Amino acid sequence: MVTIFLIVLFILPSSVHASKEAGASAALSPQAYEESINEYVDRSIQRMVISEVLNKYHAPLASEVDGFMNACMAHDVDCYLLPSIAGLESSFGKYTYPESHNPFGWGGGYIMFDTWEDGFMVVAQGLSENYIARGAHTIETIGPIYAASPTWAQRVRFFHNEFERVEAEKKVYFHELALASR
Repeated sequence: MVTIFLIVLFILPSSVHASKEAGASAALSPQAYEESINEYVDRSIQRMVISEVLNKYHAPLASEVDGFMNACMAHDVDCYLLPSIAGLESSFGKYTYPESHNPFGWGGGYIMFDTWEDGFMVVAQGLSENYIARGAHTIETIGPIYAASPTWAQRVRFFHNEFERVEAEKKVYFHELALASR
């Protein structure tokens, strides 16, 4: 996985070449191009981080990283929030109502989804519209609304911190690798 990432990272062009001809396709400015590359790299790192943490816990959801990413990007939700909630509520999908595809305890855990990604999308949309859009922007402000337990946020934060720690390690690694390759 890391090898593929590095190959893609290093084969991307380092500058933008725009045509000055009338009618030429619009080209990204160098700044917009760099921002799109940075977003691509950040998303790639987040995918690796989610995969690494889920595999560490031997999680049934380890093969569902793209579903997590698709849901967070579609609904503009922190990409570590959904897996962090799933970590607390079901040990990353180990303990769910059979065939519910609901690792979040959404609806008391009894709401059924057709697939894992369907569940991710519905919960991400629900968090976006019913929590974040109404001012609950952090795990700590989501917690009292989402769950009855006064320790819910603290326990979700534990997993979220783990994702962030692994991300920080990956960024340092890739930064050092980039410097070494110059």
